Amino acid sequence: MKENRYDDQTFFDKYSQMARSQKGLAGAGEWPELEKLLPDFSGKRVLDLGCGYGWHCRYALDHGAAYVLGTDLSQRMLEQARARHGGPGIEYRQAAMEDLQFPEGSFDAVISSLAFHYVRDFRPLAERIGRWLVPGGSFVFSVEHPVFTACGSQDWYYDENGNILHFPVDNYYLEGRRDAVFLGERVVKYHRTLTSYLDTLLQSGFTLRRLVEPKPPEELMDLPGMRDELRRPMMLLIAAEKRQPQGGYGYFRALQRYRTDASEQQCTKHAENPSCFQLNCTRKRSKILLYFII
Repeated sequence: MKENRYDDQTFFDKYSQMARSQKGLAGAGEWPELEKLLPDFSGKRVLDLGCGYGWHCRYALDHGAAYVLGTDLSQRMLEQARARHGGPGIEYRQAAMEDLQFPEGSFDAVISSLAFHYVRDFRPLAERIGRWLVPGGSFVFSVEHPVFTACGSQDWYYDENGNILHFPVDNYYLEGRRDAVFLGERVVKYHRTLTSYLDTLLQSGFTLRRLVEPKPPEELMDLPGMRDELRRPMMLLIAAEKRQPQGGYGYFRALQRYRTDASEQQCTKHAENPSCFQLNCTRKRSKILLYFII
């Protein structure tokens, strides 16, 4: 996400005219489905990567978050975020998400809206997010769908009269840089396959909870061109959860059983000491190892 087109005045002015910039979450076609994937924010520490105008930061705080940090590379975006959604409980920081560093377990939830397709290397970022989250922490994000990013042009094919023929999907398995056109301006994005997104999460210590390819909501169907959006997916929504460390619950059960067995049968050498856990039964020790494996 090192390229920062959003601080270009012309590009930013065009972005400011979009429905999602003016109406917020209500103007984002994917929002009704994305909202369903979000966790309970009550008392949570939340990180928003690529926070833009801060709409999702405000949503998290309004739904009980104890602390929200929104990060973005664009100074213009952050100026809007602070003006619209600043206040106690929300902090904004200018930084490329690839450069962020936090101690392990700093956050209970990490969210991101339509930002990861600007990131060249998703795997190291996903691995760091996994470290920043507490066990059981939520990771929810939206990206442009791999079908949408594959060809790179991100536009329909038209006939000689300007009517839509179809949407091109080409070079799907050739991941990497795409020189796209967004709002009539050149923008560098990065294509990766659906497998890459999902397998990266699984290999980075996450469990998948939900995957959604959102359709435009019915109330937006009267907008020009919106029905054509039913012909191919534009966005991909993913909800994941950081896996609990293996052995945590097993260790508790093993220790609990060890203490129970020890209290039932003390070793003969230390029988006078009721707190001694040195067992004279190897069978009981094998039980402990079994519980660790579980």
